[in-house]
Amino acid sequence: MNSLTRKLLWLPLLAAVFLTGCGTISTLGKLEDGAGAEASSMWDKWVEGNGDIAIATTWARKVKPGLTVKDIENAFDAISAERNMKGVGELPLSAELEARTGVKQKFLKVYSYCSPATARLMVDFSPAMGAYLPCRLTVIEQADGLWIYTLNMDMMVKMGRKLPSPLKEEAWKVRETIYQMMDRAASGDF
Repeated sequence: MNSLTRKLLWLPLLAAVFLTGCGTISTLGKLEDGAGAEASSMWDKWVEGNGDIAIATTWARKVKPGLTVKDIENAFDAISAERNMKGVGELPLSAELEARTGVKQKFLKVYSYCSPATARLMVDFSPAMGAYLPCRLTVIEQADGLWIYTLNMDMMVKMGRKLPSPLKEEAWKVRETIYQMMDRAASGDF
């Protein structure tokens, strides 16, 4: 996408800012530093993804060929333990579908993790954040191999209202843990 096209896409947003007036301007002053750059990056991903909001709001890593689901699960366990995150559940969707239908399914499983103390701080700050709990990583078998997907946690730590201490530091730890779990498990670095 060229620079002119990108600038033209921002026109409706800029118009909304000016039309809504003081409320928008007041809110912009309460956001984390770099929130605009993160919003711009998400906007670009949304456009490149033909309007698929999930592409704009997630991280994805293709798993290195030769690594197995068991390798990924071992990595999740090791990294979450080393970074003090608690595994709080698994949802083996492909296994459930196979049991219901008797038809072999491509692998699909959701892994949930949480830092209870950070979760408490986050929902005390914004009860709506409860909808994002717990943190999840999903392993999906696609035509070209295994992939790991997770929510782009930069939305919460870079794009919203400024997080107070100690929530900000704790939220960054959770963000880094989930990112490391996805990145390291996909590359076999565990």
